[in-house]
This record gives sequence, structure tokens and C-alpha cells, in this order.
Amino acid sequence: MPVRHLNGLYQKSTLPNGLRVITVPMSHVRSATVAIFVGTGSRYEKKEEAGISHFIEHMHFKGTKNRPVPQQISETIERVGGYLNAGTDSELTSYWAKVPKPAFEMTVDLLSDMLLNSLLRAKDIEGERKVILEEINSINDSPQQRVDMLIDDLLWPDQPLGRDAGGTKEAVSKLTRRQMLHYRGTQYAPNNAVVAVAGAFEHEEIVLTMQRRFEAWKRTKPRAWFPAVNGKKSPRVGVRKQKTEQAHLCISYHGLSATHPDRYALDVLNNILGDGMSSRLFIDLRENRSLCYEVFSYVSHFMDTGAVTVYAGVDAKSIDEAVTGILAQVDGVIAGVTNDEMKKAKEMTKGRLLLQTEDTRSMAAWHGVQETLRGEIKTMDDTVENIDKVTADDVQRVAKKLLTRERALLGVVGPYKSEARFQRLLEG
Repeated sequence: MPVRHLNGLYQKSTLPNGLRVITVPMSHVRSATVAIFVGTGSRYEKKEEAGISHFIEHMHFKGTKNRPVPQQISETIERVGGYLNAGTDSELTSYWAKVPKPAFEMTVDLLSDMLLNSLLRAKDIEGERKVILEEINSINDSPQQRVDMLIDDLLWPDQPLGRDAGGTKEAVSKLTRRQMLHYRGTQYAPNNAVVAVAGAFEHEEIVLTMQRRFEAWKRTKPRAWFPAVNGKKSPRVGVRKQKTEQAHLCISYHGLSATHPDRYALDVLNNILGDGMSSRLFIDLRENRSLCYEVFSYVSHFMDTGAVTVYAGVDAKSIDEAVTGILAQVDGVIAGVTNDEMKKAKEMTKGRLLLQTEDTRSMAAWHGVQETLRGEIKTMDDTVENIDKVTADDVQRVAKKLLTRERALLGVVGPYKSEARFQRLLEG
């Protein structure tokens, strides 16, 4: 049965091989997005496989039985003015194309060819290995990206969730074609995947198309993801020395999962703390103190855990003031938020959600990601209703529970040797 959605109806069907097909009708648009989500990512990888999900995603662009030259894959979409891309994160891998509506059938043919007929030739693997190692090098050379990796490792040390989805140089250097074929054969299965289509289509039409393109895809028994272990009590500070003019820092706290009932209160809290130019962090550290160009906070929700993180890039000589300033703003949210802040944060959060309804890619992702990770879809109406229910007391209660000083973790990349000075700052 169709389910009521803010922008009309979305419908879901499951093919005989287990592939879930979701359609989001958007009758007013001339574009179409086809997105395929596979329930695999870095959280499914053993230490010696770190980066294999990301590597396989790259290889699906290197040639198929029907399109053996990589250029044939990219040109198929670009010759009609469309966009083709993919991404790997900790919990899923996605492939998507946004094209003019008349190119829909051709796009499905391409994506199915990439997922079902990729060649994974040995020479292509060796070539792409060099590309991915350079990608890892570029991350290591970027202090902002490096501090992101550092704080993840402090939050979830010695486990998949604490590793970058791109993997480690050691593991990527040793991955074999045999490992990739085995991993793909296990994880890439129709019963572990979702196809989401947004555009001006009839659901039955889309289901028939997907049945025709994906009927040869065989079921498997995919492996499970590795649960998160929420870190050790120490160390609470990590420093990576790098000769830079600007210091990059993250202060993080363990947060809430994607299904936790308080996640909406945490999202509103985050908006007040550091989301946007009218947030407390931006006004204090940038506008009032001129300490930084960039400062913001963000929330991560995973299947069984989450995090709240503040990032700032500051003059290396001003890092002590920046850390104490951020902690003071966090303490301020724990002390309470105003009615005006609550109203602004809720309207801003809802407004950004509603703006997504105008874009086929956003709508395909909204439905496809939820279905892949949780097996259910919360409509935007549901989400807006839950945001409206959040009170200032809810925000303060969540802040008191999650954002205490003893729960704070600090990652720093810059011209520093000692971790002790930063430990003292956290202890107040």
C-alpha cells in the first residue's frame, strides 16, 4: 500500500530476489534520480580489509562487460547532461545518477551494468590502488581532514567505526582481487540493497524496469556490521604534530543513534550551539572574538551510536582561548536555552528539510538511506512533527546527559608536542 508522504505518495515493492524498490513521485520535475544503496561500508570490514568497500566502489567505474572502457561509463551520463557519482561511508555504499527524465531507461541500464557486470581486471585494480593511496595521502596532508580522523579514533578506538572509510595505506596496499570478489559476492546482494527513484513516474512502471534489469542478481547472506564500543576513558586528548600556521581542533562527545527518541532534541541543540552564522559558537568565537574563520558543530547518528562534534580552525597561538571558549559555550547550552533560540532552531531545521523536497536526488536519498539502514521510512511530516515536540527542557536534559566536561574528547592537529596542556584545558 502507498504511504502518505509530504510531497505526495511514496511506494515500495520487494522483488522476488529481495531487492527493495522505492519510488517518490514528483510530477512537477523534468529530472530523475536513480540511486542504489548497498548495506555495506567500513563498519563491515575486518582490520586487514580496511578500505575494501571504498576500493570496490571505485572499481565499478573502471569497466564492465558491456562498457569495458571507463570513458564509456562516464560518457553515457555526461552526454545527456546528467551527473553520475558514488560514495562509501561507514554504513552504506551508494551509486546515483541524476538525469533528464528521457534518459531514465539508459541510466538504469548503466547502473545495473556497473553493479552486476563489473570486470575488476587485475591491471585496473593496480592502477586504482595508486589512485586511492594518493587519496589517502591527500587526506593526511590536509590538517582539517586529519583532525576529523583523529577525533573518530578517539571516539571509537581500534574498531571499524573509528577508521576512515577510505581505509589504511597498509591494508589498501595488500588488498587482492580475490578478496574483492569474495567481499562483493557476499555484501553486494539484492536482499542487501535498495533502489530509490524520484521523478515523474508511475510505481508499477519502475518496478517492471527494475525486475527486468536486476532479476539475475542472486541472493546471498551478507555479514553483519561490527557494533561500536564507545571508547576508553583515556586518552581523552590526541595531538598530531604538523607544521601549520593554523591549528585545527575537534571537541567531541558520544551522542545518540539514529533511532534514539532524543535524537530530535539533540539536533535542535546542535543548531543552537554551532549550526550556522547565528549560532552561539559563530557569534562568540568569530564575530565577537575574531578567533577563527570557521567554527561549527555537527551531529552524527549511526545505527547504534552517535557523536556531537565541534570543529574550529584557529591561529596556532590562540588555541587555548579557542578551546576554553568552545567549552564555555557548551557549558552555556547545559545551563539552558532561550525560547527565541528554540523557535529559530526548530524553524531552521524544518526549513532545511522542506527545501529538500524540490530536488530529486535529495528525495531519493531521504527514502533510500532510511530503508537501507533501518528497514523503515520516516516521512518528512513525521520528522517535522517530532521537531515541533522538542522543548527547551528536552534540550537542556540531553545537554546535561551528553555534554559534560568529563565526557569531552579533544583532537588537535598543529605545531604542538604535548597533550598535557590540552588535558588541563578539558579539566577546567
